[in-house]
Amino acid sequence: MGQSAANKENTALIILISVVATIGGFLFGFDSGVINGTVDGLKQAFGSTEAQLGFEVASMLLGCAIGAFFAGRLADRLGRRSVLIISAVLFLLSALGAGGAHSSLVFIAARVVGGFAVGAASVMSPAYIAEVAPARYRGRLATVQQIAIISGLFIAFLSNYLLAKAAGASTEPLWAGQAAWRWMFWMQAIPSLLFLLLLLFIPESPRFLVVKRRKDEALAVLTRLFGAEQAQATLDEIDASLSQDHHRPQLSDLVDKATRKIRPIVWVGVGLAVFQQLVGINVVFYYGAVLWQAVGFSESDALLINVLSGALSIGACIVTVLLIDKIGRKPLLWIGSSGMAVSLALVVYAFASGSMVDGHLQLPGRMGTLALVAANAYVVFFNVSWGPVMWVMLGEMFPNQIRGSALAVAGAAQWTANFIVTVTFPMLLAGIGLASTYSIYLVSAVISVFFVIKFVRETKGRSLEQMEG
Repeated sequence: MGQSAANKENTALIILISVVATIGGFLFGFDSGVINGTVDGLKQAFGSTEAQLGFEVASMLLGCAIGAFFAGRLADRLGRRSVLIISAVLFLLSALGAGGAHSSLVFIAARVVGGFAVGAASVMSPAYIAEVAPARYRGRLATVQQIAIISGLFIAFLSNYLLAKAAGASTEPLWAGQAAWRWMFWMQAIPSLLFLLLLLFIPESPRFLVVKRRKDEALAVLTRLFGAEQAQATLDEIDASLSQDHHRPQLSDLVDKATRKIRPIVWVGVGLAVFQQLVGINVVFYYGAVLWQAVGFSESDALLINVLSGALSIGACIVTVLLIDKIGRKPLLWIGSSGMAVSLALVVYAFASGSMVDGHLQLPGRMGTLALVAANAYVVFFNVSWGPVMWVMLGEMFPNQIRGSALAVAGAAQWTANFIVTVTFPMLLAGIGLASTYSIYLVSAVISVFFVIKFVRETKGRSLEQMEG
């Protein structure tokens, strides 16, 4: 895009649309992180065993896998914005239901509904941003999605900490005689309502409108975004990318008609999605309080450590915003994988030095400090690389015709891997211990370095119409 065209861009509107879309990311983060401080409350309220607790924590992720899969398909039928509106309603219902649940079954149902919303927002927010943002700073805007996710986690951790502190403990009554852990869930209703209201004021994705042959509407949106001259050129470019093989997007588009095999680009997307989870990041996010209490910290200190991790994560994502459109996606991924591997090796070393005392892992000397510093270094490396970059790449790496379907499959794979890692952690913790469990995540981080170097292609600076399947 030339300088004159760039000058006609409605940058304020592009940023506004991106910010509204990223509220979905904020809720994704809040809904994922709020569970962290409620584990003791769930145990007390529902009398859960370790296996039941693991399922209660991970139940949202089943909904996420389903939500991510159907969001991509629904977005091809109803539109990107429409799917985000549906997700906002589901976020609200989940927050009210999870906080008010008086049985494990009702709680799990509410969390699965929240999972539908998280899954939908996780794939639709970055895809929507990618479809309205210019190529030269698309990466930066899509990375803001990860800052929103981490901000949601951070606010959830901070809210949990403050509510538990105000009540004395997460299981103690707070307002209206309700336990603090219930209010932790109810707090999510506020951003859910804000998301729903703001979505009513932003336009539909122009690329979706072209696919639906609603070209006049698409041109009107593109004109608002880029000015009349560039709008027509962009419309023609989108239309040309679809004209060679235009039909309603469907899952079968993911199969190469010549080879009758799934397109390699889809496998790369699935690989990115799965490796992001196999490195074990959400063990820190979902079980942070349990993890730090297991090595000797109090509940209050453990919740405060979560707040520190959240703040470091936001800082790391800001670094990514500054770098992603300069050095590219691929370098950030392999650098992040390498850093995570080293950090996880130090965490494993620290945990391996401990011994069990009264059912708790006690770390000698400075090993507790080493575990804390290394774990937070790991969080920083993740959030400067795989955290934001994986979602950026999924939103932009697929050709227009297959974007919805490929996002459906990759998103479902990501949340399925997330579910497996999350539901197995309490059992692995009880069965083989922290050191051996983290060794599994360490091996995944090492393998991910080679995966990125061999299979991932750079997407920096390329328009969505230049993406090849």
